[in-house]
Amino acid sequence: MPQEVSIMVEGGKATAGPPLGPALGPLGINLGLVVKEINEKTKAFSGMQVPVKVIVDPETKKFEIAVGKPPVSALLKKEVGVETATGAVKTKVTGNLKLDQIKKIAETKIDNMNAASLKAAVMEVLGTCVSLGITVDQKDPREIQKLIKEGSIKI
Repeated sequence: MPQEVSIMVEGGKATAGPPLGPALGPLGINLGLVVKEINEKTKAFSGMQVPVKVIVDPETKKFEIAVGKPPVSALLKKEVGVETATGAVKTKVTGNLKLDQIKKIAETKIDNMNAASLKAAVMEVLGTCVSLGITVDQKDPREIQKLIKEGSIKI
């Protein structure tokens, strides 16, 4: 019966050390091959934490790797070009993005969200912008959400 190990790794920088090694070591598979494949599949997400599932058949020692998408917050921080968001969102701005960038992130993540439409996904991403101190088109993201609800901005 296949066993599944879920971990978060930095894109393109998985190692045989923790958390991967201790989780997969007891299953007796070639860690070097697993690490190499994870790094190949996650290199596009360099600098971001990425969810990875390793499905292992302990009898045959064969494995399969499924790479998820980074969290919305990680995608936003990468888009802004920062590693960490401001801790003082009411007084300090982390950065500014264009609504098109927000829409692109929403399109990337919509399959992993509870959003019923692209508009709902954009609203969710804008909510994350509020938490991270990111402005959108030089405005508070809540203002953009209000304009979308009113219909002044079409998604």
